[in-house]
Amino acid sequence: MNIRSVIKRVVPQILFKKIEPYGHWAEAVIEQTKAGFPAKNLQVIGVTGTDGKTTTCTLIAQMLRHSGKKVAMITTISVDYGDGKGEQPNPTRMTTMGAGPIITMLSKIKENNVDWLVLETTSHALAQHRVWGIPYSIAVFTNLGHEHLDYHGTFENYRDAKRLLFKQTSSNKSGFRVGIINADDATAPKFMSDIANPITYGIQKGDYRPTNVISTPAGNIYHTKYKNVSYRINCHLPGTFNIYNSLAAAAVGQAIGLTREQIERGIASLKSVEGRMTRVDEGQNFEVIVDYAHTPESFEKLFTEIKPLTKGRLISVFGSAGRRDEAKRAEQGRIAGQFCDIVVVTEEDDRDIDGLEILEQIASGAIKSGKIEDTNLFLVHRREDAVAKAIALAKKDDVILLLGKGHEKSILNNGPKAAELRNELQDDDDPRRVIKRDYDEVKVAQAAIKHGIDKQAI
Repeated sequence: MNIRSVIKRVVPQILFKKIEPYGHWAEAVIEQTKAGFPAKNLQVIGVTGTDGKTTTCTLIAQMLRHSGKKVAMITTISVDYGDGKGEQPNPTRMTTMGAGPIITMLSKIKENNVDWLVLETTSHALAQHRVWGIPYSIAVFTNLGHEHLDYHGTFENYRDAKRLLFKQTSSNKSGFRVGIINADDATAPKFMSDIANPITYGIQKGDYRPTNVISTPAGNIYHTKYKNVSYRINCHLPGTFNIYNSLAAAAVGQAIGLTREQIERGIASLKSVEGRMTRVDEGQNFEVIVDYAHTPESFEKLFTEIKPLTKGRLISVFGSAGRRDEAKRAEQGRIAGQFCDIVVVTEEDDRDIDGLEILEQIASGAIKSGKIEDTNLFLVHRREDAVAKAIALAKKDDVILLLGKGHEKSILNNGPKAAELRNELQDDDDPRRVIKRDYDEVKVAQAAIKHGIDKQAI
Protein backbone atom coordinates (compact mmCIF):
# COMPACT_ATOMS: atom_id res chain seq x y z
CA MET A 1 0.00 0.00 0.00
CA ASN A 2 1.43 3.43 -0.99
CA ILE A 3 1.72 6.49 1.26
CA ARG A 4 -1.19 8.24 -0.46
CA SER A 5 -3.50 5.31 0.31
CA VAL A 6 -2.45 5.37 3.97
CA ILE A 7 -3.09 9.13 4.22
CA LYS A 8 -6.49 8.66 2.60
CA ARG A 9 -7.45 6.25 5.36
CA VAL A 10 -6.37 8.34 8.31
CA VAL A 11 -7.31 11.85 7.11
CA PRO A 12 -11.01 12.85 7.00
CA GLN A 13 -12.38 12.94 3.44
CA ILE A 14 -13.21 16.66 3.38
CA LEU A 15 -9.76 17.60 4.66
CA PHE A 16 -8.01 15.19 2.30
CA LYS A 17 -9.73 16.74 -0.73
CA LYS A 18 -8.53 20.19 0.34
CA ILE A 19 -4.90 19.24 0.97
CA GLU A 20 -4.52 16.78 -1.93
CA PRO A 21 -3.59 19.43 -4.57
CA TYR A 22 -0.80 20.74 -2.33
CA GLY A 23 0.59 17.23 -2.00
CA HIS A 24 0.68 16.84 -5.78
CA TRP A 25 2.26 20.28 -6.13
CA ALA A 26 4.96 19.43 -3.58
CA GLU A 27 5.62 16.15 -5.39
CA ALA A 28 5.91 17.98 -8.71
CA VAL A 29 8.35 20.56 -7.29
CA ILE A 30 10.53 17.87 -5.71
CA GLU A 31 10.50 15.52 -8.71
CA GLN A 32 11.07 18.30 -11.28
CA THR A 33 14.00 19.66 -9.26
CA LYS A 34 15.55 16.21 -8.82
CA ALA A 35 15.20 15.47 -12.55
CA GLY A 36 16.51 18.89 -13.61
CA PHE A 37 13.25 19.97 -15.28
CA PRO A 38 13.54 17.52 -18.20
CA ALA A 39 11.01 19.33 -20.41
CA LYS A 40 12.70 22.74 -20.23
CA ASN A 41 14.07 22.59 -23.79
CA LEU A 42 10.98 20.99 -25.31
CA GLN A 43 8.23 22.73 -27.23
CA VAL A 44 5.18 21.35 -25.44
CA ILE A 45 1.69 21.36 -26.96
CA GLY A 46 -1.01 20.75 -24.36
CA VAL A 47 -4.48 19.60 -25.38
CA THR A 48 -7.40 19.84 -22.96
CA GLY A 49 -11.19 19.57 -23.17
CA THR A 50 -13.94 17.09 -22.40
CA ASP A 51 -14.02 15.20 -25.70
CA GLY A 52 -11.60 14.77 -28.59
CA LYS A 53 -8.34 15.25 -26.68
CA THR A 54 -6.70 11.97 -27.69
CA THR A 55 -7.69 12.24 -31.35
CA THR A 56 -6.55 15.86 -31.54
CA CYS A 57 -3.22 14.97 -29.91
CA THR A 58 -2.73 12.10 -32.36
CA LEU A 59 -3.55 14.29 -35.37
CA ILE A 60 -1.08 16.95 -34.20
CA ALA A 61 1.70 14.45 -33.45
CA GLN A 62 1.22 12.65 -36.77
CA MET A 63 1.29 15.96 -38.65
CA LEU A 64 4.54 16.97 -36.92
CA ARG A 65 6.16 13.57 -37.53
CA HIS A 66 5.14 13.64 -41.16
CA SER A 67 6.78 17.07 -41.53
CA GLY A 68 10.10 15.62 -40.32
CA LYS A 69 10.08 16.79 -36.71
CA LYS A 70 11.12 14.56 -33.82
CA VAL A 71 7.99 14.16 -31.72
CA ALA A 72 6.95 12.53 -28.45
CA MET A 73 3.36 12.12 -27.29
CA ILE A 74 1.55 11.16 -24.09
CA THR A 75 -2.19 10.43 -24.30
CA THR A 76 -4.86 8.31 -22.63
CA ILE A 77 -4.15 5.56 -25.15
CA SER A 78 -0.43 5.58 -25.69
CA VAL A 79 3.03 6.98 -25.10
CA ASP A 80 5.58 7.68 -27.83
CA TYR A 81 8.98 8.42 -26.30
CA GLY A 82 10.36 9.73 -29.59
CA ASP A 83 12.82 6.84 -29.75
CA GLY A 84 11.70 5.57 -33.14
CA LYS A 85 9.81 2.61 -31.67
CA GLY A 86 6.44 4.29 -32.19
CA GLU A 87 3.50 4.40 -29.84
CA GLN A 88 3.30 2.03 -26.88
CA PRO A 89 0.24 1.42 -24.67
CA ASN A 90 -0.08 3.89 -21.82
CA PRO A 91 1.06 1.86 -18.79
CA THR A 92 -1.54 3.54 -16.52
CA ARG A 93 -5.31 3.99 -16.75
CA MET A 94 -4.79 7.74 -16.40
CA THR A 95 -4.64 10.38 -19.10
CA THR A 96 -2.27 12.63 -17.18
CA MET A 97 -0.76 10.56 -14.40
CA GLY A 98 0.89 11.76 -11.19
CA ALA A 99 3.87 14.10 -11.25
CA GLY A 100 6.37 11.30 -10.55
CA PRO A 101 5.38 9.07 -13.51
CA ILE A 102 5.03 12.10 -15.82
CA ILE A 103 8.53 13.31 -14.99
CA THR A 104 9.95 9.80 -15.43
CA MET A 105 8.43 9.78 -18.92
CA LEU A 106 9.75 13.27 -19.62
CA SER A 107 13.25 12.17 -18.62
CA LYS A 108 13.10 9.28 -21.10
CA ILE A 109 11.84 11.65 -23.78
CA LYS A 110 14.69 14.08 -23.05
CA GLU A 111 17.25 11.32 -23.63
CA ASN A 112 15.90 10.90 -27.18
CA ASN A 113 16.61 14.54 -28.15
CA VAL A 114 12.98 15.18 -28.98
CA ASP A 115 11.96 18.64 -30.20
CA TRP A 116 8.19 18.51 -29.65
CA LEU A 117 5.94 16.91 -27.04
CA VAL A 118 2.18 16.63 -27.49
CA LEU A 119 0.67 16.16 -24.03
CA GLU A 120 -2.98 15.34 -23.33
CA THR A 121 -3.72 17.36 -20.20
CA THR A 122 -6.68 16.78 -17.90
CA SER A 123 -8.56 19.05 -15.53
CA HIS A 124 -7.47 16.84 -12.61
CA ALA A 125 -3.81 17.23 -13.54
CA LEU A 126 -4.19 21.00 -13.79
CA ALA A 127 -6.22 21.45 -10.61
CA GLN A 128 -3.79 19.25 -8.66
CA HIS A 129 -0.66 20.93 -10.11
CA ARG A 130 0.70 17.62 -11.43
CA VAL A 131 1.98 19.42 -14.55
CA TRP A 132 3.77 22.18 -12.62
CA GLY A 133 7.11 22.96 -14.24
CA ILE A 134 6.14 21.82 -17.74
CA PRO A 135 6.76 24.70 -20.19
CA TYR A 136 3.67 24.62 -22.39
CA SER A 137 4.22 26.53 -25.59
CA ILE A 138 0.82 26.03 -27.24
CA ALA A 139 -2.50 25.21 -25.58
CA VAL A 140 -5.46 23.62 -27.39
CA PHE A 141 -9.04 23.59 -26.12
CA THR A 142 -11.50 21.14 -27.76
CA ASN A 143 -14.80 21.64 -25.89
CA LEU A 144 -16.39 21.54 -22.46
CA GLY A 145 -19.18 19.22 -21.39
CA HIS A 146 -20.72 17.50 -18.37
CA GLU A 147 -17.86 15.47 -16.89
CA HIS A 148 -15.83 15.08 -13.68
CA LEU A 149 -18.22 17.13 -11.56
CA ASP A 150 -17.80 14.40 -8.95
CA TYR A 151 -14.33 15.86 -8.36
CA HIS A 152 -14.66 19.54 -9.30
CA GLY A 153 -18.07 20.07 -7.71
CA THR A 154 -19.37 22.63 -10.21
CA PHE A 155 -19.18 23.20 -13.94
CA GLU A 156 -17.42 26.51 -13.28
CA ASN A 157 -14.69 24.81 -11.23
CA TYR A 158 -14.23 22.24 -14.01
CA ARG A 159 -13.98 25.00 -16.63
CA ASP A 160 -11.55 27.05 -14.57
CA ALA A 161 -9.30 24.04 -13.98
CA LYS A 162 -8.92 23.65 -17.75
CA ARG A 163 -8.27 27.38 -18.10
CA LEU A 164 -5.13 26.89 -16.02
CA LEU A 165 -3.48 25.29 -19.06
CA PHE A 166 -3.94 28.53 -21.01
CA LYS A 167 -2.69 30.67 -18.15
CA GLN A 168 0.35 28.44 -17.73
CA THR A 169 1.01 28.62 -21.49
CA SER A 170 0.62 32.40 -21.59
CA SER A 171 3.13 32.84 -18.76
CA ASN A 172 5.83 30.91 -20.64
CA LYS A 173 7.84 33.76 -22.19
CA SER A 174 10.04 31.27 -24.08
CA GLY A 175 7.12 29.65 -25.87
CA PHE A 176 4.72 30.62 -28.62
CA ARG A 177 2.10 31.69 -26.05
CA VAL A 178 -0.60 30.58 -28.50
CA GLY A 179 -4.02 29.22 -27.61
CA ILE A 180 -6.09 27.26 -30.13
CA ILE A 181 -9.75 27.53 -29.05
CA ASN A 182 -13.04 26.02 -30.23
CA ALA A 183 -15.07 29.17 -30.91
CA ASP A 184 -18.34 27.23 -31.10
CA ASP A 185 -18.07 26.30 -27.42
CA ALA A 186 -19.92 28.68 -25.10
CA THR A 187 -16.90 28.95 -22.80
CA ALA A 188 -14.53 30.08 -25.58
CA PRO A 189 -14.33 33.75 -24.46
CA LYS A 190 -12.98 32.67 -21.07
CA PHE A 191 -10.15 30.70 -22.67
CA MET A 192 -9.41 33.49 -25.14
CA SER A 193 -8.95 35.91 -22.25
CA ASP A 194 -6.33 33.66 -20.68
CA ILE A 195 -3.84 33.53 -23.55
CA ALA A 196 -1.59 36.12 -25.19
CA ASN A 197 -2.25 34.95 -28.76
CA PRO A 198 -5.66 33.30 -29.28
CA ILE A 199 -6.54 31.55 -32.53
CA THR A 200 -10.07 30.18 -32.93
CA TYR A 201 -11.70 27.46 -34.99
CA GLY A 202 -15.19 26.07 -35.39
CA ILE A 203 -17.94 25.11 -37.79
CA GLN A 204 -20.21 28.05 -36.98
CA LYS A 205 -17.55 30.65 -36.20
CA GLY A 206 -13.81 31.08 -35.71
CA ASP A 207 -10.66 31.99 -37.61
CA TYR A 208 -10.64 28.49 -39.14
CA ARG A 209 -13.98 27.33 -40.55
CA PRO A 210 -14.74 24.48 -42.98
CA THR A 211 -16.35 25.01 -46.37
CA ASN A 212 -17.31 22.61 -49.17
CA VAL A 213 -17.56 19.79 -46.65
CA ILE A 214 -17.90 16.22 -47.93
CA SER A 215 -18.63 13.75 -45.11
CA THR A 216 -18.75 9.99 -45.57
CA PRO A 217 -18.30 6.96 -43.28
CA ALA A 218 -14.66 7.03 -44.44
CA GLY A 219 -13.95 10.56 -43.20
CA ASN A 220 -14.25 14.25 -44.05
CA ILE A 221 -12.87 16.39 -46.86
CA TYR A 222 -13.22 20.16 -46.62
CA HIS A 223 -11.53 23.49 -47.30
CA THR A 224 -10.50 26.09 -44.75
CA LYS A 225 -8.68 29.40 -44.96
CA TYR A 226 -6.54 31.48 -42.60
CA LYS A 227 -4.55 34.62 -43.34
CA ASN A 228 -5.02 34.25 -47.12
CA VAL A 229 -3.75 30.65 -47.11
CA SER A 230 -6.28 28.05 -48.25
CA TYR A 231 -6.08 24.43 -47.11
CA ARG A 232 -7.75 21.30 -48.46
CA ILE A 233 -8.07 18.99 -45.48
CA ASN A 234 -8.61 15.26 -45.99
CA CYS A 235 -9.24 13.73 -42.57
CA HIS A 236 -9.73 9.96 -42.63
CA LEU A 237 -11.70 10.04 -39.36
CA PRO A 238 -15.51 10.20 -39.72
CA GLY A 239 -17.92 12.45 -37.86
CA THR A 240 -18.39 16.19 -37.52
CA PHE A 241 -16.44 16.07 -34.26
CA ASN A 242 -13.37 15.07 -36.29
CA ILE A 243 -13.79 18.17 -38.43
CA TYR A 244 -13.30 20.09 -35.19
CA ASN A 245 -10.30 17.96 -34.19
CA SER A 246 -8.60 18.33 -37.56
CA LEU A 247 -9.26 22.08 -37.66
CA ALA A 248 -7.49 22.36 -34.30
CA ALA A 249 -4.55 20.38 -35.68
CA ALA A 250 -4.36 22.59 -38.79
CA ALA A 251 -4.34 25.69 -36.58
CA VAL A 252 -1.44 24.27 -34.54
CA GLY A 253 0.47 23.54 -37.75
CA GLN A 254 0.05 27.08 -39.00
CA ALA A 255 0.99 28.54 -35.61
CA ILE A 256 4.33 26.74 -35.52
CA GLY A 257 5.17 27.55 -39.13
CA LEU A 258 4.40 24.39 -41.08
CA THR A 259 3.72 24.84 -44.79
CA ARG A 260 0.32 24.25 -46.35
CA GLU A 261 1.56 21.00 -47.86
CA GLN A 262 2.95 19.77 -44.53
CA ILE A 263 -0.36 20.44 -42.80
CA GLU A 264 -2.49 18.84 -45.51
CA ARG A 265 -0.30 15.75 -45.94
CA GLY A 266 0.26 15.35 -42.22
CA ILE A 267 -3.43 15.27 -41.36
CA ALA A 268 -4.21 13.00 -44.32
CA SER A 269 -1.51 10.54 -43.21
CA LEU A 270 -3.44 9.51 -40.07
CA LYS A 271 -5.74 6.61 -40.96
CA SER A 272 -7.26 5.76 -37.56
CA VAL A 273 -7.02 6.16 -33.77
CA GLU A 274 -7.40 3.07 -31.58
CA GLY A 275 -10.77 2.86 -29.88
CA ARG A 276 -12.07 5.91 -31.69
CA MET A 277 -14.71 4.95 -34.27
CA THR A 278 -12.98 1.58 -34.76
CA ARG A 279 -14.90 -0.77 -37.09
CA VAL A 280 -15.02 -4.46 -36.21
CA ASP A 281 -15.45 -6.41 -39.45
CA GLU A 282 -15.64 -10.19 -39.39
CA GLY A 283 -17.75 -10.46 -42.53
CA GLN A 284 -21.08 -9.83 -40.78
CA ASN A 285 -23.93 -8.02 -42.54
CA PHE A 286 -24.21 -5.31 -39.88
CA GLU A 287 -21.80 -2.69 -38.54
CA VAL A 288 -20.02 -2.88 -35.18
CA ILE A 289 -18.14 0.24 -34.06
CA VAL A 290 -16.05 0.66 -30.89
CA ASP A 291 -15.70 4.20 -29.54
CA TYR A 292 -14.58 5.81 -26.28
CA ALA A 293 -17.58 8.17 -26.06
CA HIS A 294 -18.73 8.25 -22.43
CA THR A 295 -20.29 11.66 -21.76
CA PRO A 296 -23.79 12.96 -22.57
CA GLU A 297 -22.27 15.51 -24.97
CA SER A 298 -20.23 12.89 -26.85
CA PHE A 299 -23.30 10.62 -27.00
CA GLU A 300 -25.40 13.35 -28.55
CA LYS A 301 -22.73 14.19 -31.13
CA LEU A 302 -22.10 10.56 -32.03
CA PHE A 303 -25.74 9.49 -32.26
CA THR A 304 -26.61 12.58 -34.29
CA GLU A 305 -23.87 11.66 -36.76
CA ILE A 306 -24.55 7.93 -36.98
CA LYS A 307 -28.36 7.81 -36.94
CA PRO A 308 -28.86 9.32 -40.45
CA LEU A 309 -26.27 6.89 -41.88
CA THR A 310 -27.98 3.83 -40.36
CA LYS A 311 -30.13 1.85 -42.81
CA GLY A 312 -31.33 -0.59 -40.16
CA ARG A 313 -31.60 -0.13 -36.41
CA LEU A 314 -29.17 1.69 -34.14
CA ILE A 315 -28.12 -0.40 -31.12
CA SER A 316 -25.96 0.98 -28.31
CA VAL A 317 -24.05 -0.81 -25.54
CA PHE A 318 -22.61 1.30 -22.72
CA GLY A 319 -22.28 1.83 -18.99
CA SER A 320 -21.08 4.52 -16.61
CA ALA A 321 -18.07 4.40 -14.33
CA GLY A 322 -18.28 4.08 -10.57
CA ARG A 323 -16.71 6.88 -8.49
CA ARG A 324 -17.46 9.27 -11.34
CA ASP A 325 -20.16 11.86 -12.03
CA GLU A 326 -23.47 10.22 -11.05
CA ALA A 327 -25.58 13.01 -12.51
CA LYS A 328 -24.64 12.07 -16.07
CA ARG A 329 -25.95 8.50 -15.87
CA ALA A 330 -29.66 9.14 -16.37
CA GLU A 331 -28.78 11.69 -19.04
CA GLN A 332 -26.72 9.09 -20.92
CA GLY A 333 -29.73 6.79 -20.77
CA ARG A 334 -32.12 9.49 -21.92
CA ILE A 335 -30.01 10.42 -24.94
CA ALA A 336 -29.42 6.79 -25.92
CA GLY A 337 -33.13 6.08 -25.51
CA GLN A 338 -33.98 9.01 -27.75
CA PHE A 339 -31.63 8.08 -30.63
CA CYS A 340 -31.22 4.31 -30.44
CA ASP A 341 -33.72 1.63 -31.35
CA ILE A 342 -32.24 -0.77 -28.80
CA VAL A 343 -30.26 0.13 -25.67
CA VAL A 344 -28.12 -2.42 -23.81
CA VAL A 345 -26.91 -1.06 -20.47
CA THR A 346 -23.84 -2.71 -18.96
CA GLU A 347 -20.81 -2.17 -16.77
CA GLU A 348 -18.01 0.26 -17.58
CA ASP A 349 -15.78 0.36 -14.48
CA ASP A 350 -17.85 -0.20 -11.34
CA ARG A 351 -14.79 0.08 -9.10
CA ASP A 352 -16.20 -0.45 -5.58
CA ILE A 353 -19.68 0.91 -6.39
CA ASP A 354 -22.78 -1.30 -6.79
CA GLY A 355 -22.86 -2.00 -10.53
CA LEU A 356 -26.54 -2.95 -10.59
CA GLU A 357 -27.41 0.38 -9.02
CA ILE A 358 -25.46 2.17 -11.78
CA LEU A 359 -27.39 0.21 -14.41
CA GLU A 360 -30.70 1.21 -12.85
CA GLN A 361 -29.66 4.89 -12.81
CA ILE A 362 -28.86 4.78 -16.53
CA ALA A 363 -32.02 2.82 -17.31
CA SER A 364 -34.21 5.42 -15.59
CA GLY A 365 -33.20 7.93 -18.27
CA ALA A 366 -33.80 5.47 -21.12
CA ILE A 367 -37.26 4.66 -19.73
CA LYS A 368 -38.11 8.38 -19.72
CA SER A 369 -37.29 8.38 -23.44
CA GLY A 370 -39.83 5.63 -24.01
CA LYS A 371 -37.73 2.49 -23.78
CA ILE A 372 -39.28 -0.63 -22.22
CA GLU A 373 -37.17 -3.05 -20.22
CA ASP A 374 -36.72 -6.48 -21.82
CA THR A 375 -38.26 -5.18 -25.05
CA ASN A 376 -35.87 -2.55 -26.39
CA LEU A 377 -33.96 -1.88 -23.17
CA PHE A 378 -31.77 -4.59 -21.68
CA LEU A 379 -29.74 -4.51 -18.47
CA VAL A 380 -26.83 -6.96 -18.75
CA HIS A 381 -24.19 -6.37 -16.12
CA ARG A 382 -21.23 -8.40 -17.40
CA ARG A 383 -19.93 -6.52 -20.40
CA GLU A 384 -18.94 -9.58 -22.44
CA ASP A 385 -22.53 -10.81 -22.15
CA ALA A 386 -23.89 -7.38 -23.09
CA VAL A 387 -21.81 -7.27 -26.28
CA ALA A 388 -22.94 -10.80 -27.14
CA LYS A 389 -26.57 -9.80 -26.50
CA ALA A 390 -26.36 -6.83 -28.87
CA ILE A 391 -24.71 -8.90 -31.59
CA ALA A 392 -27.30 -11.67 -31.19
CA LEU A 393 -30.06 -9.07 -31.64
CA ALA A 394 -28.48 -7.50 -34.74
CA LYS A 395 -30.02 -7.87 -38.18
CA LYS A 396 -28.85 -6.88 -41.65
CA ASP A 397 -27.85 -3.19 -41.95
CA ASP A 398 -28.06 -2.53 -38.20
CA VAL A 399 -25.31 -0.49 -36.51
CA ILE A 400 -24.02 -1.47 -33.06
CA LEU A 401 -22.11 1.15 -31.08
CA LEU A 402 -19.95 -0.23 -28.24
CA LEU A 403 -19.21 2.83 -26.13
CA GLY A 404 -17.13 3.91 -23.16
CA LYS A 405 -14.21 1.45 -23.13
CA GLY A 406 -12.55 2.21 -26.48
CA HIS A 407 -8.83 1.42 -26.27
CA GLU A 408 -8.85 0.26 -22.64
CA LYS A 409 -7.70 -3.27 -21.89
CA SER A 410 -9.27 -3.93 -18.49
CA ILE A 411 -12.39 -3.44 -16.38
CA LEU A 412 -12.40 -2.48 -12.70
CA ASN A 413 -14.82 -4.57 -10.63
CA ASN A 414 -15.91 -4.84 -7.00
CA GLY A 415 -13.37 -6.39 -4.67
CA PRO A 416 -14.41 -8.79 -1.86
CA LYS A 417 -15.01 -5.98 0.65
CA ALA A 418 -16.28 -3.29 -1.73
CA ALA A 419 -19.70 -2.98 -0.12
CA GLU A 420 -18.47 -2.36 3.42
CA LEU A 421 -15.74 0.12 2.38
CA ARG A 422 -17.73 2.30 -0.03
CA ASN A 423 -17.98 5.14 2.46
CA GLU A 424 -14.22 5.74 2.15
CA LEU A 425 -12.52 7.86 -0.53
CA GLN A 426 -11.78 6.19 -3.86
CA ASP A 427 -8.77 3.88 -3.86
CA ASP A 428 -8.41 1.72 -6.96
CA ASP A 429 -5.17 0.26 -5.59
CA ASP A 430 -6.88 -1.46 -2.64
CA PRO A 431 -7.55 -5.09 -3.73
CA ARG A 432 -10.19 -5.43 -1.03
CA ARG A 433 -12.28 -2.85 -2.84
CA VAL A 434 -11.29 -3.00 -6.53
CA ILE A 435 -10.08 -5.86 -8.70
CA LYS A 436 -9.04 -5.63 -12.34
CA ARG A 437 -9.89 -8.12 -15.05
CA ASP A 438 -8.56 -8.17 -18.60
CA TYR A 439 -10.96 -6.91 -21.22
CA ASP A 440 -10.53 -5.92 -24.88
CA GLU A 441 -13.71 -4.59 -26.51
CA VAL A 442 -12.60 -5.29 -30.09
CA LYS A 443 -11.58 -8.89 -29.30
CA VAL A 444 -14.80 -9.51 -27.37
CA ALA A 445 -16.84 -8.20 -30.31
CA GLN A 446 -14.85 -10.27 -32.79
CA ALA A 447 -15.45 -13.43 -30.76
CA ALA A 448 -19.17 -12.74 -30.43
CA ILE A 449 -19.56 -12.09 -34.15
CA LYS A 450 -17.66 -15.28 -35.05
CA HIS A 451 -19.79 -17.26 -32.61
CA GLY A 452 -22.93 -15.90 -34.27
CA ILE A 453 -21.66 -16.70 -37.76
CA ASP A 454 -20.64 -20.23 -36.71
CA LYS A 455 -24.03 -20.78 -35.06
CA GLN A 456 -25.83 -19.77 -38.28
CA ALA A 457 -23.66 -22.15 -40.29
CA ILE A 458 -24.71 -25.17 -38.21
